[in-house]
Amino acid sequence: MSAPQRGRGRRDRRRPRSRASQGDSLLGQRLTLDIEDVAQGGHCVARHDGRVVFVRHSLPGERVVAEVTDGGTGSRFLRADAVEILTPSPERRPAPCVYAGPGRCGGCDWQHTSARFGRELKTRVVREQLRRLAGIDWDGEVEVVPGDEDGQRWRTRVEFAATPRGRIGLRRHRSHDVVPVDDCLIAVPEVAATGLLGEVVETGVTGVDVAVDSSGEVVAIDLPVVDEVPNVTERVQVPAGERSFAVSARGFWQVHPGAASTFVTEVLDRLRPQPGERVLDLYSGVGVFTAFLADAVGTDGRVLGLEGDARAVQDGQANLAGLPQANLQRADIGRDGWQAAIDERLDRVDLVVLDPPRTGAGREVMEQLAAQDPRAIAYVACDPAALARDLSYAADAGYRVASLRAFDAFPMTHHVECIAVLEPSA
Repeated sequence: MSAPQRGRGRRDRRRPRSRASQGDSLLGQRLTLDIEDVAQGGHCVARHDGRVVFVRHSLPGERVVAEVTDGGTGSRFLRADAVEILTPSPERRPAPCVYAGPGRCGGCDWQHTSARFGRELKTRVVREQLRRLAGIDWDGEVEVVPGDEDGQRWRTRVEFAATPRGRIGLRRHRSHDVVPVDDCLIAVPEVAATGLLGEVVETGVTGVDVAVDSSGEVVAIDLPVVDEVPNVTERVQVPAGERSFAVSARGFWQVHPGAASTFVTEVLDRLRPQPGERVLDLYSGVGVFTAFLADAVGTDGRVLGLEGDARAVQDGQANLAGLPQANLQRADIGRDGWQAAIDERLDRVDLVVLDPPRTGAGREVMEQLAAQDPRAIAYVACDPAALARDLSYAADAGYRVASLRAFDAFPMTHHVECIAVLEPSA
């Protein structure tokens, strides 16, 4: 499965370009290309006849033969797979996963290099997006998140699809085709240990969701018919203590075992919430940040979590039992009514945490947050381009970046998590 699309907000509904506008198809044509630098999305950039070609399965500095996978004579750019490596990068290695490579599983982008160099590639992407979209020169690096084995065996939730004959597998890149697999090297061992990957599922089953919680308990759910989705229990430990959270086995949760603790610790360390403060937690999910922030501000403080998913709100309200200073309610952030919820629950806003979907928060939300005049805002982002765009909106509204760290919460893929803390410019 590809890295999770956060289901707690509006999705990006871009209109696809018509095939007619692409001219004659170049599908299958082979091009000899010199690979330039990495680009966002798990590919590198090359150029052919004045046109950009986005090439998967390549590395910067390589010379490759690439086969066009999408685009035509009228396309602004082409997509291609490197099918032959003429001049390999020193960072190239044989992929440890037998399902990685052109035409195979599309879940990973960088199995053909080390986790270390994968972080270097992601660092370049984050720097370029921040510089190009927000005018920020960032000199940080993408950091390791504890809990994987050199980039492998970290994913605790996987969505498997089924072939027409009932074999369980993973989808090809940008395709509905399913590649049957016997293992997934980025999944925790408990996933393969279920035995599902070698079985043939019943007729009518289109896939299986597998979730492994913090204790190692495994829940497998046949799709598409799901009568009742069970909860699993996830634990998050920070220096101040540990909490447990009930979350739907199909709900949003950080799939790297070290991610939630790492992110909560970073937010608490940077925001330094004080007793009695008022905190707004947007896109709060099942209340992870909400709960730890409530601990920090104490019974004299207030924390309001707003979340759009009804099941997450239900679970979050249960997770906050025993914290009278915390409230979590449903709101469609950015739409009518969400601002009224803030005015009703909080007499002021000292701190903000927001963890939006991949499309980001957007100008309106960033401007409305700045208008609350918080002393600091922590922005947890799963897309560096959306983050950079929103940071530029925040700058226009009078907030500057005080700190920014990036974390490799999805090794072997192009996905990266960033946490930026914003403070008033003056």
